[in-house]
This record gives sequence, C-alpha cells and structure tokens, in this order.
Amino acid sequence: MKFVVPLLVSVATLTAHAEPVSSELIFPLQSEHVHGSTIEELPNGDLIAAWFQGSGERTANDVRVMGARKKKGASTWSEPFLMADTPDIPDCNPVLWMDSQDRLWLFWIVVQSNRWEYSILKYTRADTPGRSGTPNWNWQDIILLKPSEDFGAKLRDGVRAAGHDEGMWAEYAPQYSRMLEEAAQDPRKRDTGWMTRTRPIVLDTGRILLPLYSDGFNTSLVAISDDNGESWTASGPMAGLAPIQPTLAQRENGDILAFCRDSGPSPGRIMLSVSKDHGETWSVTKDLDLKNPGSSVAAEVLNDGRWVLVYNDTEHGRHQLAIAISQDEGATWSAMKYLDSSPSHDVGSYSYPTVFQSKDGRIHVTYSYVQKKNVNPTGAAIKHVSLDPDWIAVN
Repeated sequence: MKFVVPLLVSVATLTAHAEPVSSELIFPLQSEHVHGSTIEELPNGDLIAAWFQGSGERTANDVRVMGARKKKGASTWSEPFLMADTPDIPDCNPVLWMDSQDRLWLFWIVVQSNRWEYSILKYTRADTPGRSGTPNWNWQDIILLKPSEDFGAKLRDGVRAAGHDEGMWAEYAPQYSRMLEEAAQDPRKRDTGWMTRTRPIVLDTGRILLPLYSDGFNTSLVAISDDNGESWTASGPMAGLAPIQPTLAQRENGDILAFCRDSGPSPGRIMLSVSKDHGETWSVTKDLDLKNPGSSVAAEVLNDGRWVLVYNDTEHGRHQLAIAISQDEGATWSAMKYLDSSPSHDVGSYSYPTVFQSKDGRIHVTYSYVQKKNVNPTGAAIKHVSLDPDWIAVN
C-alpha cells in the first residue's frame, strides 16, 4: 500500500489560526482512568461525547460511562455527567450513534465477573435526547447474538489461511487454531463476550452494521439489524491472526472494508477484512502497510467520497496519533498529519480515537489523552479535535 511521508504538523501549532483545526480537552486532566471515548452530533447541532471512567478497567467495579455536551457554536464543554452505571460492575467501551429517525443510541458493555470474555452487550436509546445533561433515555435492552455452529471451523481455517506458523504440536500443547475451534464448540463462549468499540454504519438498504470483537477468541464480527435495531443477528467472523476492534467503511461498489487493530504477532500492522455480501461474511484478514502498536483505529467516509483514518502510526507505543486521508476509497493514503505526538509512550499517550463528520463538513475526533512526564500537570482526559478535511493535505 502506497503511503506518503507525513507532515510533522501538530494541532497545537495551528490552533491559534482558529478555523482549519481546533482542539480542547473535554475536561481538565485528572487522576482517574478515562478511556474509550465516542462522539456524536445531535439534531440541533450540539455535540455529545461519552467515555468510561474509574480506577481501572475490567477489574475496577467503580468504572462507569460519563458524558458531556458542547452547545453548537460554544467554545467549551459542559461539566461531565453520568450516562450509564451498573452498580459494582464495570461499564466500558461506549459508542454513541444517531439513527435515521434522530434517536440517540448508546451501546456499551457491562464486564460481568471482571472478565472481558464474559461481557454483556447493552444499549439504551433516547427518542428525544434533550438539550442538557444526561439524555432522556426511554428504552434499554441487551443484544443477544448467536454465531453459527461453524464459527469455530471458520476461525480455524482463517488462522491457517493467514499463514500462522503454529510450530511443533503435542497432545498436551495443541495448536492455536485447534484451541479456538474447540472453545467455539461451547455455545456459552461463542454467544457471549462480544464488545463494542467503534461506530455502526448504515447501508443503502437501511441495514445497520455494528462492529464487535471478542477478547476470548481474538477476532471480530458485526451485529446486523434489518429492522432499525429491534433485533440483531451475528455475521461470520473476521478470521485471521487476532484482528479486533474493527472500524467499517463502504465503497461505492458495495464492498465493506473493516480496518482492525492488530492483536497478533509482530510486526504490528492495521489489518483488513472485506465483505462483499452486505456484512454477512468476511474475508480472512491481511496486513496493510500501515503500522499498528496494538491500538484501536477509526475510519470515516466523508460526504465528498474521501476517506479518513485515525490511528497510531507506530509499532510500539501510543505516543503518535495520526490522521490520514484517501482519495481512492482506502487503496492508498495520499496525506497524513499528526493530531498529537510526544517523544515516547513514557511521556504521553494518545489513543483509541473515534471520528465522524458533522453536518457542516468538519471532521471531529475524540481520543484518550494522557500526559505522564515533562509537563505540569500530569493526568488523563479526553481530547476533542475539530478540523477541516482539507487541512490534512495542506503543506
């Protein structure tokens, strides 16, 4: 995959010029762990963001989903407010999404037994989001999925097709692909632990595709709804060498591309899986020529047909967060700039982006922002960047 050497221009450099790009922390740096942010535009033009926050992640029972709003035209965000909290159980990985009926959805996971692989997939919905504070949630439910019985065989075949060298084999040390297949024979494991991270997309038919992944199986799939989210079915897996946290983009010919975090062996690369049947089945994942340090990525198709991709362009560490633009539906990435960067992961970390385009044409990105050294104060926050798409390609 062709790539152009990035221009080393940071958001901080251009913020003073106001219009091409602007950025701010949604709330001040603080000591709690804040991560996994999401952002959406409300019908009145306001922005709403959410993230999970607490003393840790899956093992911290005080973790809850928090949110904030930014009024249209305002320069600051509201004080954070509670969005969702299951008492004494971690709530993580929120995803905000506005559907075609102007209903606001919040998808997230409840980490049962403090294990990712036991997570329960939940959603709540506000038919009228309101104008301040926590949205007026009026419906809540869980999403139950039932992957097909050949799910394990497809995982096995995908790992083998990806060319994984499983080394020597012994009865007491079975092959990785065989262990996946055997685990998937248990319907309790197969049906549970599917987790959110990135935004859904909607096809021309109205079909909704919600990207999901499993830490239990180190793989991904999509939840499919053909009735506006009233019911959901599971696609086939995106099989391969540990592709997780997919973000989706659809080409004009109907092909759907899933860009995945690399959770497998080195070298770390963004991984790609393709569906040619509206999300029902997915190709075995392959590595792209885009670095990935085992960190989430985010893609968006712009109104003018260009694509953007936000990701950490390193093999190790999350100290550089880049945004790239493509003129050819992801075949090549013609320009790239940094939203944030620091000398090393020990100094700063910028990761887990969410990206979308608002009605006015601007790109909005939120991500986890952590300052660890060489700055005062240190701490964690969620950062919001708003930019003109053309800024990415400006010299």
